[in-house]
Amino acid sequence: MKNQWVILLGIVFTLIVAIFAVINVDPVTVNYLFGQSNWPLILVILGSVLMGGLIIGSVGIVRVFNLQKQVNGLKKELHQFKHEASETNDGKKEGKPAKEPKKQLKV
Repeated sequence: MKNQWVILLGIVFTLIVAIFAVINVDPVTVNYLFGQSNWPLILVILGSVLMGGLIIGSVGIVRVFNLQKQVNGLKKELHQFKHEASETNDGKKEGKPAKEPKKQLKV
């Protein structure tokens, strides 16, 4: 259901930007570091929206990459703890019961 709302809001935002861009077709002067030129305002608006989307997408990709890296590190750490726990349980005497691990409270 959440994904449907995201898609719906994305479509509404796209329609608003498209309508706003089509209404504004007058030529405007765009100043660059090395000069200036006249562009239709519709291209300036659509170009700005596209650049903003690319920047947000790039930041999202970097964040997902960092989170995946963190998850992989935690999986390796969990595997090491499980391996150590199995080694210590195998080395204990059968006469003594193993201590139960302390339960952690979720915050």
